[in-house]
Amino acid sequence: MDGNVITPGGDTSKRRKEMRAAFSGTAPRRVERPAPLRQAVYDSLIELVIARVLKPGQHLVENELAEQLGVSRQPVREALQRLQTEGWVDLRPAQGAFVHEPTEDEVEQLLAVRCLLETESARLAAANTSPAMVKQLRKVLKEGRAAAAANDVETAVSANSELHGLITTMSGNAVLGELISMVDRRVRWYFTPLAKRRGVASWKEHAEIIEAIGRGDEERAAEVMRMHTEETRAASHAHTEDDDAAPAKGRTRR
Repeated sequence: MDGNVITPGGDTSKRRKEMRAAFSGTAPRRVERPAPLRQAVYDSLIELVIARVLKPGQHLVENELAEQLGVSRQPVREALQRLQTEGWVDLRPAQGAFVHEPTEDEVEQLLAVRCLLETESARLAAANTSPAMVKQLRKVLKEGRAAAAANDVETAVSANSELHGLITTMSGNAVLGELISMVDRRVRWYFTPLAKRRGVASWKEHAEIIEAIGRGDEERAAEVMRMHTEETRAASHAHTEDDDAAPAKGRTRR
């Protein structure tokens, strides 16, 4: 793949301008050299995709990515190939790399699996509750609520991930934790555009989950978590419907 390739019907300079615009104001962190370079570049790119600095459908130009990350094109090329294998990036013949645009089915399948895993995680967390862990959950809850109230999407999404991660840790089930970690990055990716829609309601549900865990009420913790994850699935469907209706409202379809 050549970072300078001219795409059919497109313009390389225009694509480069789009890439620079994506990074404007974000100050992406330069890759740390002590880490294995290809892994560091991969981690940097995947976080930029998750945060939607690099948006679904966006053309990824190797030269521009390498310049922004302060590396050569080779590790960028290797990272893009790995991201393509894992479904984060689409490599199109004679066109280059593009951020994958998740389908409604992909989102639905992932959130369905997440619901099962997180529900069991909450139940086990309640069975293994401790004052120290509940205190940590309340701390993250406070941060998440403040972020939601301030429309700070990035912090809210990060806090959401941290809170669910703590609940997984409390579950004490290493296999469950491993499975949840496998879907966590995609959950964050899919959840980012939903953060504002879910907003304060999501954190109210988190508070109810924490209360149940703190009481050691396994049944209630599992039920509230199930309802919480189902609400996210419903919000995802509503978001998709809004996108589908965009042309009729004078907006441009993504």
